[in-house]
Amino acid sequence: MDNNDRNMVPDNAMIERLCSLAADMRARSYVPYSKFHVGAALLTKDGRIFTGCNVENASFPMGTCAERTAFVKAVSEGAREFTAIAICGGPENGELQYCPPCGMCRQIMAEFCTGDFLIYLAKSPADYEVYTLDELLPNRFTGSNLRA
Repeated sequence: MDNNDRNMVPDNAMIERLCSLAADMRARSYVPYSKFHVGAALLTKDGRIFTGCNVENASFPMGTCAERTAFVKAVSEGAREFTAIAICGGPENGELQYCPPCGMCRQIMAEFCTGDFLIYLAKSPADYEVYTLDELLPNRFTGSNLRA
């Protein structure tokens, strides 16, 4: 991958790796209430990968999604430019789903990513759907809205 290319697209091997890591992260989820496990793997433009899982709390609004966990880890380590994220989720004893990010996670993506940011919704490393941030969150609110 060319790290200078703003529209860098992960190759098949990287997509499979991201989807596999996202699936692996599901096992680390703490979901005693919903029993809905989600894992994520976030790719930076410089090739680093940050993972996350969802973490629930008895006070339901305090839970943290897998995607936001991955972004917070990445940002806390100095990453600010991202290429793609893979998300894998589903009920504890059910089939995996193409698990789209919630509204809060889409807004976090809007804060750090351009419209061509890739979002892989994975059932497995070989079975996924891909969307851009523009497709999942058109007309998004960003910092530019705050500037006159």
